[in-house]
Amino acid sequence: MKALLSVTFFTALLTFVRMAAGFLIAKIIALYAGPTGIAMLGQLQSIVAGMSGVANSAAGTGVVKYTAEHNLKGFEYCSPWWRASLQWIIILCSIIVPISILISPMLSRWLFSSNDFYWLIIVTAVLLPISAFGTMVTSIINGLEKYRLYVVLGMISSVASSFIMVIMIIKANILGALIATSFQNALIALIMILGISKEKWFKLCYFWGKVDSIFRKDIGRYILMSATAAITMPLALVCIRNILVFYVGWEQTGYWQAVWKISEAYLAIITIALSTYYLPQLSKLNSFYEIKKEAQRTALVLIPIVIILSFVVYLLRDVIIHVLFTKEFSTARDLFSVQLFGDVLKIFAWIFAYPMISKGAIKWYVISEITFAVFFVLLSWLFISLFGLQGANIGYTVNYIFYAMFMYVNMKNFIK
Repeated sequence: MKALLSVTFFTALLTFVRMAAGFLIAKIIALYAGPTGIAMLGQLQSIVAGMSGVANSAAGTGVVKYTAEHNLKGFEYCSPWWRASLQWIIILCSIIVPISILISPMLSRWLFSSNDFYWLIIVTAVLLPISAFGTMVTSIINGLEKYRLYVVLGMISSVASSFIMVIMIIKANILGALIATSFQNALIALIMILGISKEKWFKLCYFWGKVDSIFRKDIGRYILMSATAAITMPLALVCIRNILVFYVGWEQTGYWQAVWKISEAYLAIITIALSTYYLPQLSKLNSFYEIKKEAQRTALVLIPIVIILSFVVYLLRDVIIHVLFTKEFSTARDLFSVQLFGDVLKIFAWIFAYPMISKGAIKWYVISEITFAVFFVLLSWLFISLFGLQGANIGYTVNYIFYAMFMYVNMKNFIK
């Protein structure tokens, strides 16, 4: 548990920097474009997350898992999976990029009710290969358990990309924010690549060359899982924002987006710790008893932290809104209680869902992600129609009640 707490501490530092940078941007957007600008930025961020997630699907969990399992033997033992990952990235990007360019006008209409922003989709698509390779590098650092390097590079990339974004917002208002969002992931990837360029494992021979099909299959098992996660939640959020815009308008949708952003930010302390420590640890375990014990120990440490964090956020919600946004967002204070309760349930569910990811339970994962993403949208639509803006948070909380129950009850099936 000392290792978990240590990783949580270091990732908390990284998260703090990312939170500060993210909220600086949100503050400036709130000042320059108000709640409507926050809502529009949320729409583009969701579609960028979806596109990048599919392109990155071959560079994430699978690379972490196999690097963590074999790094003690030497880099040459990890190399076959790195090569397989790079090959999959090339294949996926050769499909995603042209399709995204082709349907960019349709995506623009869906996100913003206008064709005017189609070129943002094109910029995002063209930069996907850089973003995906950066994700692969980050996954290798994670799998090698070089947490300090991971944190330092993460801080530098966050500060640099946010600095550029702030300048563009000041120069071009919400349009500058949207442009910066479209190339932010690629910029972060370039900084990560430069940061590890002198590492012993960063050599062409480890990334390029022939590789047996079995290694491509190993990485391929995780593509469907990662791509599903990358598509389902961002698309669900886009749908929910569209539902909110229909029922309450862009401005109130911006209030909900502000609370969602605060929720994402403080939970990132926990989710980064899960991905950087918990996932590699689960990858090393094989028996149901060992994995269940690790999950329970992790829950005993992290759930109290989440409860404390959410309680602090609730008590300071007025201050947070005033500091991070503007007085115009004061209505958002009424949305916190339900959202924060749902946050605790989310982390509990994720702790017992990670064994499904670490053991590559593809069918369980895909079915559960799609089912609960659809459930999230339907519940939100139902409660928004009944309770207005608060309905989105009620749908979120109810969805994670069922998701947490499902994950806890079926953990043994995942490991099988």
